[in-house]
Amino acid sequence: MSNHDPIGALEATVVPRFAGASTFARIPTIDAVPDYDIAVLGVPFDGGTSYRPGARFGPMGVRQASRHLRPRFHVELDTAPLEQLQVVDAGDVPCTPYSIDDAMQQIEQAAREVVGERDRRLVTIGGDHTVALPMLRAAGEKYGPIALVHFDAHLDTWDTYFNAPTTHGTVFRRAFEDGLLAEDKSIHIGIRGPIYDRLDLVDDASFGFRVIRAGDLDVLGIEGAVDVVRRRVGDAPVYVSVDIDVLDPAFAPGTGTPEMGGLNSRELLRMLRALDGLNIVGADVVETAPAYDHAEITCVAAATVAFDLITLMTKTPAITPEPASMTAG
Repeated sequence: MSNHDPIGALEATVVPRFAGASTFARIPTIDAVPDYDIAVLGVPFDGGTSYRPGARFGPMGVRQASRHLRPRFHVELDTAPLEQLQVVDAGDVPCTPYSIDDAMQQIEQAAREVVGERDRRLVTIGGDHTVALPMLRAAGEKYGPIALVHFDAHLDTWDTYFNAPTTHGTVFRRAFEDGLLAEDKSIHIGIRGPIYDRLDLVDDASFGFRVIRAGDLDVLGIEGAVDVVRRRVGDAPVYVSVDIDVLDPAFAPGTGTPEMGGLNSRELLRMLRALDGLNIVGADVVETAPAYDHAEITCVAAATVAFDLITLMTKTPAITPEPASMTAG
């Protein structure tokens, strides 16, 4: 479905990029078109953060930085994404900042409503990484067990923080326990943060994850790492979750839990773009905290990553598998 733009609202030679609509990359709002295929959904929640708060302002900051994008054509992926499918901005989920459990229910319900009955897909802008759990639940309801491709400095498969079972560091253990992850299909990329105990690694492996640590890229190279990811996920439906702290703090200072020794911006973009052709059914870009940013460095990175994820989705239609019972992987 083409995104007809008769007044040139997206054209920077008609309306300067610092003016015009305040939506992501100035795409139409969800109520401005009769139907859509991909929605950008903001989730301004950071109640699951364990260190620096502020990711609740991520959707606003990323949308502001996305004004800099030129979304009509993606050179590296050689496509005009907004001419392939209708992409809209669905606004922000009005979730409570006071209760994690209530917020998770509100976010999941909002995701279900935006996706609806059709094979629509979401690119979520967080918010802290806790918001990935309701998004996986909503996607799992439609696609069954999913292969998770997780870019992050941290595993996010811990059990609890201060007896709280649902936080930004526990989401993928909960996803495993909910039976949302396809067996032996998921992978972490860019891991380098400290752990609490060697058992953390044992637990993570028992959930079916493989790990490509940030330092492994020095040996594997980008192409080798991408080959590992592709062989890992196969033809399973894929959810891509990008914690912006996968980037080194030099490239993404505006985040809640920065860790030295991360990917640079070019490495992350090369890896993402090399996922072209995978059956990506959902994605998120999380943990952007503008208060710790400067010169919009982190917000520009997150906006660019989100645009790349949208573009990857427009190149490959979502494939819904035959209904099957969901079992823990």
